[in-house]
Amino acid sequence: MSNGVRYTLVETNTVDVPTNAAASFNRGYNLPGGSIDEVIIKLSFRMTAAADLDGDTSNIIDALRLVLNGETIFDYQALVASAGVATPGTFGYFLNSLGMGRSMDVPAGNLASTAHREYYIRVPVGRNAPQGISRLEYSLSYAALAQALHGDGGQIQWWIRYNPSMQTTTTVGNATSFTYTATQQQVVTRLPQNVPGTLAGILIQTDNGTADEIDEIRLVSQSDFAMDVDMWRLLAGDTANGLMAYIPGANTSQTYFTECIGQYFIPTFSLSLAQDDLRMQVTANAGGTLSVTPVITSPIVGKPAPAQTQTQKVSTNVAAAVLDDSAAQV
Repeated sequence: MSNGVRYTLVETNTVDVPTNAAASFNRGYNLPGGSIDEVIIKLSFRMTAAADLDGDTSNIIDALRLVLNGETIFDYQALVASAGVATPGTFGYFLNSLGMGRSMDVPAGNLASTAHREYYIRVPVGRNAPQGISRLEYSLSYAALAQALHGDGGQIQWWIRYNPSMQTTTTVGNATSFTYTATQQQVVTRLPQNVPGTLAGILIQTDNGTADEIDEIRLVSQSDFAMDVDMWRLLAGDTANGLMAYIPGANTSQTYFTECIGQYFIPTFSLSLAQDDLRMQVTANAGGTLSVTPVITSPIVGKPAPAQTQTQKVSTNVAAAVLDDSAAQV
């Protein structure tokens, strides 16, 4: 493995692509050991019509789970996933909250037609895999498209980015779910005690992607009082055109947004995990289900193997990216 950034293609197939029915795919592949900075997924497909997917492609990502050498490193489960909404997807909102550019569609102007999609996912990992052969298992689920794919079908590629200058290990843990009502209630999020590091942020999802059913959130570790969800969006940087997504139709480029309706990413400024859970008070105007997904980071140093050397480092730090994207430092 080289002493700088290197990209390796480890899997290609034409099976694990979306269609007109909800679908899940479970697969695994071998990959070389080294300083694994990111897992990059390239998804390309041709729909029967452009209107088969109204919003950005992240809207149809229902679940993604990655297990590296037996360790679960990324576990995302959507509460809302649909091809019929012309808004930013929750999955894309979540990934881009960990650093802009982690979930991106290529605009149709750069493709053969508006029915074509080319979508990229960059999952932060930050793991030193042992030399030799490692194993990555994945589970990927899609919501249904309006119609089956065009006869050209689609393709998925899995790439690994090796980078000895990575600075953080990133773990997206299992979500804690909670049934809420139209009142104020306490929500306790279980934090994994067997994962080293600190809490960089949390994703709060609700099962309503068309209206904000949560009015206020008090994060006990940060505030003595409940704060309006728009204030949380302001502090997270969302309000300052902090969201970007490709919405087809008349658009030929990325579009800025100020919110992902019903979903909220809250930076927690590397909160220590200690021997306690994350406690919140949530005030809602209706009943529904929410989930809280933790993002845990810890410092790490890559282990490059002796080889030809690049002289410029590419330092990646998810904890710093979460802080940079928020408005807390303004």
